[in-house]
Amino acid sequence: MPAESPIASTTTGAPSARAPEVDRLLARARAGLRRLPPAEAWAAVGRGAKIVDTRPEHQRRAAGEIPGAVVVERNHLEWRLDPTCESRIPEAASRHVQWIVICAEGYSSSLAAAALRELGLHDATDVVGGFGAWVEAGLPTVRPARPTAPRGPGEGAVPAG
Repeated sequence: MPAESPIASTTTGAPSARAPEVDRLLARARAGLRRLPPAEAWAAVGRGAKIVDTRPEHQRRAAGEIPGAVVVERNHLEWRLDPTCESRIPEAASRHVQWIVICAEGYSSSLAAAALRELGLHDATDVVGGFGAWVEAGLPTVRPARPTAPRGPGEGAVPAG
């Protein structure tokens, strides 16, 4: 997100009257989420939540990955996680799965989590600060020899190479 973006320019965190439309969209998306700091997201995984990493391969290759995260490209996310869709992955067996979306910085993940909630996945949320905040918090990361391949329809977990 550009530094000049006014999304955080008010004390309420709401976009100013002159904010770009994308900032308004982001504020609306976040208003419906209970976003998780990285440590809370990791704790939720211990209780059965699933982290879904939507970062493109080049970002995962450069910065690393979260062990056990489900990798789904952003442009396929809704189809892979909708339990009513034929293109879903096996973990998307129910609307009751808690999906925690993570991106690089925590912006596109908010929009993605809001879209999942619109599909009826009411426990979907995202990680505040994205993967950068995850790393800063000292949470587990791995650097596989090859980045984990994004999941396709019906595909189970694929071990990183």
